Amino acid sequence: MPEEIFNDYDHGISCIDSGYLRPKMAAIYLLEHNDEVAIIETGTNHSLSKVLTLLDKKNIVPSQVHYVIPTHVHLDHAGGAGSMMEIFPNAELIVHPRGARHLVDPSRLMKGVIEVYGQEKYDSLYGELIAVSKNRIVEAADEMELDLAGRKLLVRHTPGHAEHHICIWDELSKGWFTGDTFGVSYQEMIGSETRHIIPTTSPVQFSPEKLINSISLLMSYNPERLYLTHFGLLENPQCYSEKLCQHISYYCEVAQANRNTSNPIEKIEDAIFRKESSQLSEILPDIDRAQVHELLDMDLNLNAQGLVVWLNRS
Repeated sequence: MPEEIFNDYDHGISCIDSGYLRPKMAAIYLLEHNDEVAIIETGTNHSLSKVLTLLDKKNIVPSQVHYVIPTHVHLDHAGGAGSMMEIFPNAELIVHPRGARHLVDPSRLMKGVIEVYGQEKYDSLYGELIAVSKNRIVEAADEMELDLAGRKLLVRHTPGHAEHHICIWDELSKGWFTGDTFGVSYQEMIGSETRHIIPTTSPVQFSPEKLINSISLLMSYNPERLYLTHFGLLENPQCYSEKLCQHISYYCEVAQANRNTSNPIEKIEDAIFRKESSQLSEILPDIDRAQVHELLDMDLNLNAQGLVVWLNRS
């Protein structure tokens, strides 16, 4: 199988490229332990075939999947939940209580994305969302423990990117599955000695105070590694957490400075682009402006939109 589709890590963890938008944009994680399996993040409906291909390669049958766990219900993380639950007969869907209703009735999620992107783009990215029966959903309370054939997984509520966000602590690997809480760090943002991470401040529930508190919560467990949805394994996370929190504060300062300007989204996006471009150039001397645009334009536009929503709300 081509390298870009999946990568095996230690501790029975595999990273699957969900195929969302471009290679290595969004990950799905597979945990194997004593003949039981958990899947963290679902990607979109179009991602299911990649998961099934890996399961087949590992001689894992669908009945061995015990948990399906999206970190939140944004569609690059949970769009494939319904199609997965149809295929995995013994699985429970673990989700934040605020997100559960959107997976029982995904019509509101679909409507919101179609309004932004249009029907044709929506269909190509996500396909029709499949509702999940309420009796197969477990609404995960904060500090809920899951038992994967003797392997302890702990669910923590981590608002800031979204109110309905959870992260999953894996005791065996001493690692967090972070969703969007610990930001975005694509493979193209990795230098020879360090990597660049940007926060996710996208609409509509961004809260800087809550996000910084959630990052502090993750670090309080002294993790040895993080499994980023965007994208891949991050080791020695304590080296990055303080800088990421400073980054969030800087974004908010930029937003406040442009509160009363015309076209605030455009001005905020331009300012944070210049910041990211400068910092990326420090660790990747050969990267040029066009490459930064290609890599980050979508994320930075969403971040600017989310910052303006935050300004208006606050």
